[in-house]
Amino acid sequence: MLYNLLAPLGDDFIFFNLFRYLTFRTGCAIMTALVICFLIGPGMIRWLKSKQGSASNIREYLEEAHAKKAGTPTMGGLMVLISVTISTLLWADLSNHYVWIALMVMVGFGLIGFGDDYLKLTKKNSKGLSGKLKLVAQVSIGLIATLWIMHVAPETLNHHVAIPFFKSLFLNLGWFFIPWAVVVMVGASNAVNLTDGLDGLAIVPVAIAAACFGLIAYLVGNAIYSNYLQIPFVPGTGELAILCGALVGAAMGFLWYNAPPAMVFMGDTGSLSMGGVLGAMAVITKHELVLAIIGGLFVLETVSVIVQVASFKLTGKRVFRMAPLHHHYEKKGWSEPTVVIRFWIIAVILALIGLSTLKLR
Repeated sequence: MLYNLLAPLGDDFIFFNLFRYLTFRTGCAIMTALVICFLIGPGMIRWLKSKQGSASNIREYLEEAHAKKAGTPTMGGLMVLISVTISTLLWADLSNHYVWIALMVMVGFGLIGFGDDYLKLTKKNSKGLSGKLKLVAQVSIGLIATLWIMHVAPETLNHHVAIPFFKSLFLNLGWFFIPWAVVVMVGASNAVNLTDGLDGLAIVPVAIAAACFGLIAYLVGNAIYSNYLQIPFVPGTGELAILCGALVGAAMGFLWYNAPPAMVFMGDTGSLSMGGVLGAMAVITKHELVLAIIGGLFVLETVSVIVQVASFKLTGKRVFRMAPLHHHYEKKGWSEPTVVIRFWIIAVILALIGLSTLKLR
């Protein structure tokens, strides 16, 4: 918004030169989102507690292990959603279609999660919206976003997927790109949701992935850097670095309240929206497969659930003591901080491997 307001002044306004730099605006977006999160956090936590009352926020199969967390309000992801949205609108170029696409996915998925969390807060159960209803809504938003991306993207890339580790190798999916992109967004959204089970576990890997995709968006949107690294050049994607920066700042602000012992849980409002926007940015920048590496922790958590369910249905036996994977290690006797910090380390390692593909192609 500031960029668009000051742009007509051009060089006559000396400070506008600063606003021309994505790096400057990204830094401002990080700090703005962080400050907003700090400012609204205490009041929002008090409001959520007042709304929750005696409603349960702990899944039935975890009530014994996580009994001490009973009463901790959920839906804290709302502070992340508000912080990122305001910061992005303030610092990004609002004439950029990709910014609006990413915001639409984030807010849309966040509203789905909000509906789910609100039912959990106001009703005496932890089920929320039905899984089918959430999935239909996610697919609908993902479909709109995909068609919009295909309309805006260069014709030479709007049906294509880049293959990591190979220079200038693209897979033309044709119209199959539509279900592919929808699956990436919906899958990323639900993968983050599955990972969100321990204090601070999901928010740090989200921040790491957002930082990585901020860099990727900046490079993909720059003709010189993309040519040097031999990665797809998608004009306009650099503005997504602003949103990624805002997400990093908001994530750090939320972690202040979500660090063990958590004062608030992000709930589906946070996990669905953050996962969804990461998926959208991966589709826009043509780095969907790289997301699977950078967000490998989310993939591992999702796969653990799939393997557990498939094994039990086919053989009647469980592979893990409990799924998702973080609960398996809890059952093995690892303390919650140990699980969280070790999973953070894994997230950092996978992110570095994912970023290495930018040069190895």
